[in-house]
Amino acid sequence: MKKLIIFFVALFAFYKYIFYIPQLPESSTQSDTPENLQIIKSASNKETKNNTFITSTKNSPERAFQNHFSRVQVTGIGTVDHILRDDNKGLRHQKFILRLPSGQTLLVAHNIDISQRLNGIQKGDSIEFQGQYEWNPKGGVLHWTHHDPRGRHKAGWLQFNGHKYQ
Repeated sequence: MKKLIIFFVALFAFYKYIFYIPQLPESSTQSDTPENLQIIKSASNKETKNNTFITSTKNSPERAFQNHFSRVQVTGIGTVDHILRDDNKGLRHQKFILRLPSGQTLLVAHNIDISQRLNGIQKGDSIEFQGQYEWNPKGGVLHWTHHDPRGRHKAGWLQFNGHKYQ
């Protein structure tokens, strides 16, 4: 009986580890003050004043990179810097590198077995995104840019040419 209880506790801990997606921690000194806001061009075709919008840096990939955070949800915008070959081992992923407004690069690994491929992307295109960030010294990796068919993981997305890919 004791072994069975230990097994279930370990199974529960493993489940929580796999499906726990923290948000970037709130800082008591960091808020959406003008210093912590960015004005960036919109990648979508939605009508905004001068085709720009304001976004908070609270859940930005730049902040996650600076603080070496991983497994955090981030939102932002970037410009396609390089288009890489698809990763066809296991689940297929479309891969490309975005350059963020800060100059940081971000590798996007977009699952094309779950979501649609972004057809027609080219160097210089703007892409808005939300997904899970994983830190690495080159700028990080963004994945989970799609819905979760099982409904256990926060959905991410990519927005390109007015179309949201989930």
